[in-house]
Amino acid sequence: MAEHNETGKAGEEIAAGYLRSKGYTILETNWRWGKNEIDIVAEEKDYLVIIEVKTRHSTDFGEPETFVTMQKQRLLIRAANSYINRYSVKKETRFDIISIVLRGKNPEIHHIPDAFYPTL
Repeated sequence: MAEHNETGKAGEEIAAGYLRSKGYTILETNWRWGKNEIDIVAEEKDYLVIIEVKTRHSTDFGEPETFVTMQKQRLLIRAANSYINRYSVKKETRFDIISIVLRGKNPEIHHIPDAFYPTL
């Protein structure tokens, strides 16, 4: 496995553990629809939460969350719509980003609820 894939996988595992510790229920990890993927699908109270995880070893090129581009947001929204339709989800949906910087033994975790909204 390529190093960037290992970094991403490690970040997703850290994010899932973080979310569980905050009371979220993880429904899916790496849920795929066609070429699109949702890193984590979770429930928190009355919300279905679609979570994009961005993991880096440093912030030399910017904070990890800045790499969730408009194109990536559109792909996540499409995948989320497919998930909602497939499972007949009735809950309100929100899109979060979890940014992780792997420095030493204690990763820096930045959770951004409602990071972006679907546009019409």
